[in-house]
Amino acid sequence: MRATGLFFAFALDALRGLLRRPWQVREFVQQAWFVSSVSILPAALVSVPFGAVIALQLGSLVRQLGAQSFTGAASVLAVVREAGPIVTALIIAGAGGSAICADLGARKIREELDAMQVLGIDPLHRLVAPRIAATMLVAVLLNGLVSVVGVAGGYFFNVVLQHGTPGAYLASFQALGQLPDLVVGELKALIFGAVAALVASYKGMTAKGGPKGVGDAVNHSVVITFMLLFALNFVITAVYFQIVPQKGS
Repeated sequence: MRATGLFFAFALDALRGLLRRPWQVREFVQQAWFVSSVSILPAALVSVPFGAVIALQLGSLVRQLGAQSFTGAASVLAVVREAGPIVTALIIAGAGGSAICADLGARKIREELDAMQVLGIDPLHRLVAPRIAATMLVAVLLNGLVSVVGVAGGYFFNVVLQHGTPGAYLASFQALGQLPDLVVGELKALIFGAVAALVASYKGMTAKGGPKGVGDAVNHSVVITFMLLFALNFVITAVYFQIVPQKGS
């Protein structure tokens, strides 16, 4: 409980640092470029099999139920609303978050963070806030890329391998899809990016025990982030279905 309270206090201070001036524009740009450079290719490669598996599984299921015309809607909504944000979050946490944790952990054991505090520089404002903002921005943009690649992969596998109808695939999505589906996917990516950066920054800035401690902090940050992301995804999805009426219901 004490560790949970410390993390929430850290998160509040870090989020408050996003609004403080002067804004660390240079650090923000550098971190955004770094996180995107280590995340774009893995996310694109992972999203293709995600979309393919969803299309193949749903195509087989709806064929058994005699509802082949709704394959496109089910596949696209599954990618945009669920698979896209989850893939984005896993890549951001595994690639970008681990790098953030290792960087801050190395600074911690070298006592750079203590030196900054002695000089009157707040590490949360100078280092953590730009990383949180950069990760949130990259997560939102990356989620769009993952959704496009996943939908394209699902379309290819459904139309080419399962001999689906291209017109029916697109028409069913237009009939059941709606703008809030895309909005909730982007909102999930934004929140997941913030959580990944907060957990990675907290574990990095509290690392102790030398290089081994930094390695342990990286492992802990990835595991904790994954657990939080799946729990948050369930909560956001449940709230979304309660608030937004679905087409065709």
